[in-house]
Amino acid sequence: MTDQFSIRTMGASELDIAIGWAESEGWNPGRGDRDAFLAADADGFLMGFLGDEPVTAISVVRYGPAFGFLGFYICRPDQRGKGLGWRTWQAGLERLDGRTVGLDGVVAQQDNYRRSGFVLEHRNIRFAGAPVLPAPTDPRLARVEGGNAAGVIAFDTGFFPAPRPRFLDAWLDGKGGRRAYALIEDGAIEGYGVIRPAVSGFKIGPLFARTAEGADVLFRALAAEAGGETIIIDCPEPNAAAQSLAARYALSPAFETARMYRGTAPLLPLDSIFGITSFELG
Repeated sequence: MTDQFSIRTMGASELDIAIGWAESEGWNPGRGDRDAFLAADADGFLMGFLGDEPVTAISVVRYGPAFGFLGFYICRPDQRGKGLGWRTWQAGLERLDGRTVGLDGVVAQQDNYRRSGFVLEHRNIRFAGAPVLPAPTDPRLARVEGGNAAGVIAFDTGFFPAPRPRFLDAWLDGKGGRRAYALIEDGAIEGYGVIRPAVSGFKIGPLFARTAEGADVLFRALAAEAGGETIIIDCPEPNAAAQSLAARYALSPAFETARMYRGTAPLLPLDSIFGITSFELG
């Protein structure tokens, strides 16, 4: 039967299937992620089929000429143990050949990732809680919109391994329930963050700020959008201030992943990364 296995690029409806699988795996994807994900790299999502039946998925999104990110690596539970996931994995890595590749993998799979050349850089800790916070009245806060979006996209390049303007154009457009805030001081962007509705509660990502104080202001602005519902944020473990922020607002550790790279790991300012964008796209 596996000789009928084929891999091809996902369309929008097929990405919906993969997002549904991610929900079943307990990854709690965002409700409006699909179109922004496709904007990042329309050819970066692969699905494996047995005949016409979808059975595997992987995202292998290219950013610029030298970096890529791997995620959404799923084999349907009833098809595991047949080598189909491995074949999908190989096809995905082939698409990113010659680039540094990042991933946020479940801890149990670290040894498998190491066999493909990935090296642990740090853990990400998922924190969750339901703080009821009023929106701050800080004059530095501004909704991200047309007039300041370009500055936010430029700011983002200091916190991600490669420019990602196509993705951010979509991520910051206010669709899919996403809300974005920037912290602007003396005309300069000092931080920004995005919150979006997930299958359960809301997810913050990214949350980048030059200072812990700025991250706190942005977090409170984003949390106010959740109206007391559960908030989830994935913090790099080396950022002690991010963990302190989570504890300050009664968020508790719920999950962890391993940030790993194949190739030269990028030098990122982890002390200014309070929340990663997503497990699927980095």
